[in-house]
Amino acid sequence: MRHFLIDTDTASDDAVALVMALNYPDVQVEAITVVAGNVPLKLGVQNALYTVEQCQSDVPVYAGLAKPLLRPLQTAQFIHGQDGMGEIGLPLHGRVPAPGHGVDMIIDTIHRFGGDITLVTLGPLTNIAVALHRDPQIAKLVKRCVVMGGIGLGHGNIVPAAEYNIWVDPEAAKIVFESGLPITMVGWDVSQKYATFDDEQAEELRSLSSLGEFCVSIQAYLRRFGVEKLGLPGFDLPDPIAMAVALDPSVATLTKHLHVAIETQSELTRGATVVDHMGITDYEPNADVVLQASRKRFIEILYAAVSKA
Repeated sequence: MRHFLIDTDTASDDAVALVMALNYPDVQVEAITVVAGNVPLKLGVQNALYTVEQCQSDVPVYAGLAKPLLRPLQTAQFIHGQDGMGEIGLPLHGRVPAPGHGVDMIIDTIHRFGGDITLVTLGPLTNIAVALHRDPQIAKLVKRCVVMGGIGLGHGNIVPAAEYNIWVDPEAAKIVFESGLPITMVGWDVSQKYATFDDEQAEELRSLSSLGEFCVSIQAYLRRFGVEKLGLPGFDLPDPIAMAVALDPSVATLTKHLHVAIETQSELTRGATVVDHMGITDYEPNADVVLQASRKRFIEILYAAVSKA
């Protein structure tokens, strides 16, 4: 059994990633920690608790940090809806997170499963950065850290040069990428190429089960943003394809060990993941950057997760 720790800013695509992890056969999700990002912290916690409930799971959900390290929080509610879950009328209130702070739980869980824990980050890296600041040794105890964030090849989705998770708290991302964590970076470019669903594909997913219905219905706002702003044929699922890479590394069909720097000074390129593809700098590689992925295997994992009785 593999042990997973998931840090998320739970909105519509995060929820699908949680479904995938919670229903994967040889994975035990030890804890879910929530960070502010797509939605304010309290909403993200409720969305995570609701999703865990839909999977009939009892994995504990912990509230983490409510804002980025140095900057005001800029949510993505205009992408995912005010509740983060497509505004389809879900009862996203009244659930109580587990006692304890998310950052403390990150540190404790990594120590408890030291050397045998996979950390998956689906949101801004604020919780992880603060955990590393408090206990830098945890970087050496994580078996694998899969980060949904940045851009390996291509353009941004929140500003021209950057992907949302890195852009919203670039200082945190800089700390994490410079920490020595064994990072596998799954950028938005991978999602755009391999995890986009047009309406026909979405309906196929919806038809599989009540979980499939849930996973598609909550993308209502995201679909509109994808079509109107990004020129996609529907919605894309960045967090789920990153989760697929975490669950089954063979999903990543082309990965390169490269140096990734995070831009924190410029407002024009804030949050850019500067990937040294050519080895122009002398900096040591600090991430395995996923450049190509198997859509076939991703779909297999997703379909199996929503079809689980």
